[in-house]
Amino acid sequence: MMPRIPLRSCAAWLLPLIAVLLLTGCQSAYYGALEKVGIHKRELMVDRVEEGRDAQVEAEQQFASALEQFRAVVRVPDSELSETYERLETSHERSEAAAERVQSRIDDIESVAEALFEEWEDELDLYQSAEYRRLSEQRLRQTRQRYAQMRDAMQEAADSMQPVLLVMRDNVLLLKHNLNARAIGALRGEVDGLEREVAALRERMQAAISRSNAFIETLHDIDDGR
Repeated sequence: MMPRIPLRSCAAWLLPLIAVLLLTGCQSAYYGALEKVGIHKRELMVDRVEEGRDAQVEAEQQFASALEQFRAVVRVPDSELSETYERLETSHERSEAAAERVQSRIDDIESVAEALFEEWEDELDLYQSAEYRRLSEQRLRQTRQRYAQMRDAMQEAADSMQPVLLVMRDNVLLLKHNLNARAIGALRGEVDGLEREVAALRERMQAAISRSNAFIETLHDIDDGR
């Protein structure tokens, strides 16, 4: 199998083409243009799943960092509340951005998956050999099943970010207008619950990351003919 060139390295010359095709709203033209320069849907799928996995890893780290900021704010003296609040607000904004990136990557994966499976399904009718068709159909069914498991795990983790973000935002807003010991006391009562929610979120994200890695291996196995 030829070595796969990461799509990130092709970004400089692909971006103008991609921009034009996205503006036209024509997905088939977009994927067709990529195939003409040697980038096929399966390769694109691998790249997007890797980007999705990386976004999940970054989000997990960001939520863990945000939790540390919440833990820290309940321990600082009143004289340092303003400075600590600014760090907390920044951490919350970064967590929101990380969640948005994860959802965006999931949407990108779903787009190419739909095109890949549709093409695969259509090509089943091109086989002359009934045995080859059966083998390809079996592999398609297995790949779809593993993809669905990965997608569901990723979406579950992404959905789980929203309740955590809402709790973070409530407490950031409280501190914004109440930089005093009373607000810190209220926040102190929220930290334990936030810790549990972040711990559960990280477990879901780690499961989704594992599913992503397993699905990437599935696609590599197909390329290698295993």
